[in-house]
Amino acid sequence: MVQPAGVARRGSAAPKVSRLKRRMRAMILAAGQGERMQPLTANLPKPLLKVGGKPLIEHQIDRLRAAGVTEFVINHFYLGQMIEERLGNGSSWGIKINYSREPIRLETAGGIIKSLPKLKDDSFIVVNADVWSDFDFAPLQPVDGVDRLAHLVLVRNAEHNPLGDFYIDDRGRVHEEPEADGERLTFSGISVMHRNLFAGLPIQPMSVTPLLRRAMKENKISGEIHSGIWVDVGTPERLEEVQTRFASSDEVME
Repeated sequence: MVQPAGVARRGSAAPKVSRLKRRMRAMILAAGQGERMQPLTANLPKPLLKVGGKPLIEHQIDRLRAAGVTEFVINHFYLGQMIEERLGNGSSWGIKINYSREPIRLETAGGIIKSLPKLKDDSFIVVNADVWSDFDFAPLQPVDGVDRLAHLVLVRNAEHNPLGDFYIDDRGRVHEEPEADGERLTFSGISVMHRNLFAGLPIQPMSVTPLLRRAMKENKISGEIHSGIWVDVGTPERLEEVQTRFASSDEVME
């Protein structure tokens, strides 16, 4: 893939001592029902499915903690009490975990809006619980909420999403429609978002995608390309792929 000029691109990287100039809190989205993962999720929430003997969400916490993140908000809906019982308050990792319990599934934007009081800061990291990646969170920085409402990490398209989601221009701005020829990329489920993206919106079921598209029309979404490991662990087949890959290689995610 040709790299647009001026666009940040990062490959795989082992976790390092924190380089975050300003530590952001992180929200891990864990409220999905895991319907495509049946029957594995019949009695277990998807974030607790294991790779290498450890739940997916714990791998995610380890990566974020290695980047210096010490405070987390985790939303949940389906079998969420099992997530709380497994992770507790985070003290075993030396971190603090707050939970946002959803009486109905609020989807991505609704879940984030409900969690804003717990997130406290203007900017925060948002990541899907079921993403398997070697992405290094440490270089991520806050967005200002004026010129940029969010910063998205994009990856090359996987077989299950061949048409991709968004384009990135030579200034590092993300668009739904291309301003010039380029490759359409997939949103990885990893981002930094600003609370202004959700300003004035009520707590109700709502996807974050329309909000991002609206901000893209105002040129207020930036992005970067991650060229390392990334898998959306959304089906039993993809989970098996990650488990096999982990067991048969030196791939370390923490």
